Amino acid sequence: MNLKNVPVEKNKDYIVNITGMGFQGEGVGKIDDYTLFIEGAIEGEEAKVKVVKAQKNYGFGKLLEVTKSSKFRVEPICPVFKRCGGCQIQHISYEGQLDFKKKRVMDCIERIGKLEGVLIHDTLGMQNPYRYRNKVQLPIGEINKEVVIGFYAQRSHDIIDIDTCYIQDEVADKVVHITKEWINKYKISTYNEETKKGLLRHIMIRKGFKTGDIMVVLVSKDKNVPNLNYFIEKIKDEIDNVKSIVLNINPKDTNVILGEECIVLYGEDHIKDYIGNFRFNISPLSFFQVNPVQTEVLYNKALEYADLTGEEVVFDAYCGTGTISLFLAQKAKKVYGVEIVPQAIENAKENAKQNNVENVEFIVGESETVIPKLIEEGIKADVIVVDPPRKGCEKSLLEAIAKSSPKRIVYVSCDPATLARDLAILDELGYKTKEVQPVDMFPQTAHVECVALIENYHLNHI
Repeated sequence: MNLKNVPVEKNKDYIVNITGMGFQGEGVGKIDDYTLFIEGAIEGEEAKVKVVKAQKNYGFGKLLEVTKSSKFRVEPICPVFKRCGGCQIQHISYEGQLDFKKKRVMDCIERIGKLEGVLIHDTLGMQNPYRYRNKVQLPIGEINKEVVIGFYAQRSHDIIDIDTCYIQDEVADKVVHITKEWINKYKISTYNEETKKGLLRHIMIRKGFKTGDIMVVLVSKDKNVPNLNYFIEKIKDEIDNVKSIVLNINPKDTNVILGEECIVLYGEDHIKDYIGNFRFNISPLSFFQVNPVQTEVLYNKALEYADLTGEEVVFDAYCGTGTISLFLAQKAKKVYGVEIVPQAIENAKENAKQNNVENVEFIVGESETVIPKLIEEGIKADVIVVDPPRKGCEKSLLEAIAKSSPKRIVYVSCDPATLARDLAILDELGYKTKEVQPVDMFPQTAHVECVALIENYHLNHI
């Protein structure tokens, strides 16, 4: 690669003004219009940086010293923050995190979507931006003959041993302590990814935030785990409100955490929790939003944007286990939820049944195939809600939606970049984005969720 015109040299130090933030929360600075990405730096700072990688159009720098600090810089409360891959922006105050997330959404809407006049609200944050996750999955391993349970280091599968994690519920810390004690006491082997040998692979803890129910799932390579009774009794004795202890068997040499077989060791095969007034059964393998407090905020915003009066037919594309569909059903005449994963649709039907919601219908299939078919059959939606995966919506689905002329589209997004791309497509199809509400579902990380209100330009200007 010809780097003759690159104004920086690898392994050389520079003083850099940090003028922006990258989408992973890294600082962005320029040297003679050459962009450097610097992990740990914050917009508004001046920093001494060592260039560790230089490519033709951009490079990467290592933060050596902050020579002028941002007002948002704080000391991370987690001792392994710099080594662990779980959080990216714990060195930024919570006010600064919310500001960063709003700016990220604005940048995507303007730069990728090239949309003007869209109202971007301040990010809806949490009262307490710690201990918010209701599920944790931790790899179990061994380093220098010592048992370690924790998180993978950034960009590796090296386990960082932890005593506590500030974004998980405190009960996880207790389970980790008990698990280590049991493994050490009985010299139980742990799985090694390189040799493919060993028994114990992961420990998973789930908690119902409104019910207090606790589930502990031990993931093993096979079902013959020695001295399991000691583990079961310890968990029951030392942790309150344990409703389920499960052994999950994963014999495959894979990165996938859970296997398909679950053996209930104690209690039931599920725990219960609520989002709003709706109750959900959560099994080891079922999907459930990991931040139930902010999920309620997100769904209520989607319901507000849908602006339902009780007379509307609503399509919910990518409906998953039907959580948004149930919220919409409170104020809609009829909701049709569409999802490609058959198991998710089974869960959605169960969720509707146990909550006595009868004005929803769930259909298995690709949204881009099922929704045009519903339209062909004469079922017309007044409002369409989409909650796609990170890659966003298929263009064919957006075209089918626009062709059916709903009054409003509500777009729930977990990636501002694909959201902006899709809003630009809808703009060309006659649908104008009115406003976007960022919601902080994952404090201390660079992730941001959004709800966008999109209106039919022609129907609203008649």
